Amino acid sequence: MNRMLIRIVMTAAAGSLLISTATFSQILPPAKRAVQVEIKQGPALEFARSDLAIVRWTSNNPGGSDDHFGVVHYGTDPKELNQTAKSHVRLNQGHPETIFRVRLEGLNPQTTYYYTVASTESTGADDGVKSPVNHFTTPSPGERIQTYPQPVPQPK
Repeated sequence: MNRMLIRIVMTAAAGSLLISTATFSQILPPAKRAVQVEIKQGPALEFARSDLAIVRWTSNNPGGSDDHFGVVHYGTDPKELNQTAKSHVRLNQGHPETIFRVRLEGLNPQTTYYYTVASTESTGADDGVKSPVNHFTTPSPGERIQTYPQPVPQPK
């Protein structure tokens, strides 16, 4: 009896691994592109230390292909944002908003950087949104700035 039960369980387990159905493996078609993409929150500095920073912002879901990039154009002169950083994000079609986070590396300590943010599809097609110029200053070596999530206060 036990051997028969073990065979049934093993057969069922192997069969479930070998048989796939269309409902489990369907890829959803691209979401309808938003009429207008708007930055809802930010952009803002999420974290910084002397050599890197993370810039974060939230926009309405741009739609289109699921693969997008958050793009930050930055530099030390607000009129010459000649450096670019990008981070991949996968859109969730079920969410009305998308959070973008982009990591800027190779920064200099105690330096003010100016930046704008935008987003693109994986093809490079622009989502049609660009922020005004913002800025932040990197801290001294060994220090850091964290604005999100809020640092947990230490008990006194």
